[in-house]
Amino acid sequence: MSCVRTTSLLLVVLALAACGSDKRAGPAPSPDLLPFEGLEGTLDIAGGTAHIPVMEEAAKRIMTAFPRIRITVGGGGSGIGIQKVGEGLIDIGNAGRPVKAKEQAKFELTSYPFAIDGVAVVVHPSNSVRELTTQQARDAFAGKITNWKDLGGADAEIHLYGRDEASGTRAVFWKKLLAKGAVATSANVVKSNGAMKTAISKDEHGLGYMSIGRIDDTLAAVGLDGVAATQETATDGTYVVTRRLFMNTRGKPSELAQAFIDYIGSPEGRAIVAAQGYIPLATP
Repeated sequence: MSCVRTTSLLLVVLALAACGSDKRAGPAPSPDLLPFEGLEGTLDIAGGTAHIPVMEEAAKRIMTAFPRIRITVGGGGSGIGIQKVGEGLIDIGNAGRPVKAKEQAKFELTSYPFAIDGVAVVVHPSNSVRELTTQQARDAFAGKITNWKDLGGADAEIHLYGRDEASGTRAVFWKKLLAKGAVATSANVVKSNGAMKTAISKDEHGLGYMSIGRIDDTLAAVGLDGVAATQETATDGTYVVTRRLFMNTRGKPSELAQAFIDYIGSPEGRAIVAAQGYIPLATP
């Protein structure tokens, strides 16, 4: 009986010790995750939709290693990310463009660039048009060219797709390719890179644009002026419709937000960025 009592007491002591320990269960985290050791709480991230795959993968790895940390990732577009972080509604606001002067004056944000991305014209894979001149692209998105046959394709009406004004993808495309020119009011407006992918992949006569990092075999990128739209050409500067991806905070970030920003710039974080189709910068 004394042996049983001794064993039971030992189990209780071990259980209490486990409950009072801050150590995690499971394998040890990678070295790049160690700065999260001892941290807990919630981190809310939203904004540019091109960022979502990177943010979600990073969040998953962090929360798996440290269950006391909760990270939410949302979209809404670059303008929404900047507005929400500026108003203190989220911790990190993602943007696919730099903060505007008026936004900076209002919110006093700190920006952390972490990747280079290109923005490409996209079509359905069955579309034979794989090359446009800059002028052809401008005329098509302005509604001056309305039939694919005038671009070397089939005799079919062009169905235009675009993004709303909160989109950083739209801002870069409008400035760097369309030269701030007119965009046809007939264009179908979609809310995210993911929505653009879905729309074009289901419309054989669709014409849109999206982050190169989000393009897969469900649609096709169109070259411009003889230059293929790839992350390689975006990196070496031959493809000019490019932008940086930013994380933004209002003032000094919290300890948890700073750890997340540092993680995105770590070797493991940069590998996540590259795996999602973007060109990682050396530091965030």
